[in-house]
Amino acid sequence: MPLARRFHQICVAMVSDSLAEGELTPIQYGVLAYLNKEDGDPGLDQIGPAARLGIDRNSAGVVVAELEEGGGIRRRVMDGDRRGRHVYLTAQGEKLYRRLLPNNVAANERILAPLKPSERELLRDLLVRVIQANAVYARPGAGRRKRASHQPRSDKR
Repeated sequence: MPLARRFHQICVAMVSDSLAEGELTPIQYGVLAYLNKEDGDPGLDQIGPAARLGIDRNSAGVVVAELEEGGGIRRRVMDGDRRGRHVYLTAQGEKLYRRLLPNNVAANERILAPLKPSERELLRDLLVRVIQANAVYARPGAGRRKRASHQPRSDKR
């Protein structure tokens, strides 16, 4: 569906522009959004953002490590599972999230600006219905082609 791909490109580009001053990617900002104190879920386990953002666990681990390295989040060992980690925003991460929030909201408004308010609501409702009806396909890596195995060629003829 080429229209969905183009819409996705527009959304990513406009949101990326809105986050440029904070030097964050949309995925990094998404993690901050899910962990913020006011309307997020502080203390998620480290793989919680992966499920919520629709990315694989390894990618989520990389994003969490990048944010931790930049001082935006911290990880704590989970009680009862020394391998697991809870993830929290630091004061710096919370401040960055709050500073970029108006830019992000404005970008989302610009994306939908060509639509009347009733059309915006209808679009959101329709997207939710389509996504919920096809949730089984909304998983990291879905639709990617498998890499071809590169077998060494034999020069014997």
